Amino acid sequence: MALLSRFGLRADTAGGAAGRDRTIIYVTAFLRAAGTGTTGVLMGVYLAKLGFSTSIIGLIIAAGLAGGAFEVLPATFAADRVGRRLFLTALAVLGAIGGLAVASSSHAVIIAIAAFAGMLNGMGKDRGAALVIEQAILPSTTSDQNRTQAFAFYNVLQAAGAALGALLAASPPVLVRLGMPDLAAARIVMAGYGVLMLVTAMLYPMLSGAVETRTASIGFGHVSRDTRRVMVKLSGLFVIDSIGGGFLSQALIAYFVALRFGAGVGTIGLLFFAAHLANGASQFGAAFLARRIGLVNTMVFTHIPGSLLLIGFAFAPNFPIAAILFLIREGLIQMDVPTRQSYVMAIVQPEERTFAAGVTGLVRLGGWAIAPGIAGLAMQSVSLASPLIIGSFLKVGYDLLLYRAFREIRPPEETAVAQAHRQ
Repeated sequence: MALLSRFGLRADTAGGAAGRDRTIIYVTAFLRAAGTGTTGVLMGVYLAKLGFSTSIIGLIIAAGLAGGAFEVLPATFAADRVGRRLFLTALAVLGAIGGLAVASSSHAVIIAIAAFAGMLNGMGKDRGAALVIEQAILPSTTSDQNRTQAFAFYNVLQAAGAALGALLAASPPVLVRLGMPDLAAARIVMAGYGVLMLVTAMLYPMLSGAVETRTASIGFGHVSRDTRRVMVKLSGLFVIDSIGGGFLSQALIAYFVALRFGAGVGTIGLLFFAAHLANGASQFGAAFLARRIGLVNTMVFTHIPGSLLLIGFAFAPNFPIAAILFLIREGLIQMDVPTRQSYVMAIVQPEERTFAAGVTGLVRLGGWAIAPGIAGLAMQSVSLASPLIIGSFLKVGYDLLLYRAFREIRPPEETAVAQAHRQ
């Protein structure tokens, strides 16, 4: 308990317990994102070092994303009944086992199975089952007015963790210079994902009983009519966005940079380190914009320019120009994440939050799981840049449809402000 007090995690009051729970969620999100950031940068290059073809690499990345999508299903319908703390701990243990297995094997089938079981996310951005449960918990630790800010800080820490992971992914060349074989160096860094997941498995049991809900996870037929209607619309839109995102997995972008510009893993790692810093800095901008122009407007009008910049990145004549376009894009493209999370949690009832986060997370992960395998084949048979172009156009289409469908559906804090202005 002394260690908890040192980091401000111990509390004796209900309000303090909420703050402690929020802090633990922040820490686990940071550590999990660091592991995901490492695999996102290194996984494609690591699999290439094992001698796998582009199409096999894409299929293994898809297997990891499919595992994440598969685990979202029980998280949606069983986490509240089983217990959120227990479920989060089990997810972390599975991630640790899968990550260590991927780092130690050389067989494509074994690696694909381990990636599936361990939910290894080649997207480089943490969007798995643990995120679903944490999203459902986070709003109860703060007020409506501070909800978006809490999600923004949550995503800042995820971006910072992913930046650290990208930096760690750049470390194999350092180990090689110290005399370690190239493949062994990559294996050690890949194993870091498993170690980080073990640490999160030790932190989740420290959450208080307040994170649990008295309402068991509910099925689609038991949510309110308004929520059901909103979930159908959002799910359809998120399928489009997630398929677009699946074409733009970080592992495949890193692979694109390596082949297109001849960049080494150290350079790629530094590029993604800077990209994640840009992601993190943008989160506070998202909360600032959302207070002034609304959550939906912030989601749409920052996302579209980011997608268009990635098309420019695909056609950049050299690495410096590509890197500049990519970093500007990364400063915009993630501003929709905390605003989207806050928006979804705000427009449903508190007892429906795990269900809402799970359903929207499931369709997003499903799209991500489908797309990388297709993207890998497109890279090999059409052109190296084809996944970047296809993914970007799909995302622009999603943004336009989202704005059309949801610009008039406002969260409570925006409704209150609008009513005050009318008076």
